[in-house]
Amino acid sequence: VGGDITTLLGNIRQRYAEGLFENSDIVDASNLSLPATELEDFCYDRMFYNCNSLVNAPSILPATKIGYSCYTQMFWGCENLVNAPEILATTLGDRCCQRMFGGCKSLVNATSILPATTLSKYCYYGMFEGCESLVNAPEILATTSEYDCCREMFEGCESLVTAPSILSATTLASGCYDRMFYGCKSLVTAPVLPATTLENACYYSMFDGCTNLNNITM
Repeated sequence: VGGDITTLLGNIRQRYAEGLFENSDIVDASNLSLPATELEDFCYDRMFYNCNSLVNAPSILPATKIGYSCYTQMFWGCENLVNAPEILATTLGDRCCQRMFGGCKSLVNATSILPATTLSKYCYYGMFEGCESLVNAPEILATTSEYDCCREMFEGCESLVTAPSILSATTLASGCYDRMFYGCKSLVTAPVLPATTLENACYYSMFDGCTNLNNITM
């Protein structure tokens, strides 16, 4: 599948790209252009959900402002996807990337950076959950956290070697890093954790099951 999504949808609001290719046999979406820079709620929610044959995704998601649940489960269950698109969003709606790549068992390369500096509620919740081939995590630039924002973000990423170098927020919200690296048994070095103000369950089981972790810097 290829072309400009706005041409593909015609005059239909992009909201109705929700679930557009869900459960289809698409193999290659690398030539699909998603040019909008501002996306409304649910816009690409479940767009490629359970596309088990998908190998190549669009190379970039250029939107800088994304609404509620905008990318939720967008590539969930794409078991043959190897490379994730680059994500440029800097303004995030609640749940915007929740379980975006959940269960992408072949995913090796994530977006290189998550540039948003303010995280919303549940925004990266389970984003790479179960990506058992993922080796390198994106850098996370956020300085402000919200409730459960990174909860279970890399849970079950058994091959993850490199975590973000630092989690820069100094004031944490409840549950924000809950089980973030749970079961990442290949992880050796933890991110620097400079937070000075903590909340309930903010680090709950954050590195539980990280059996090779030996470098921790606060």
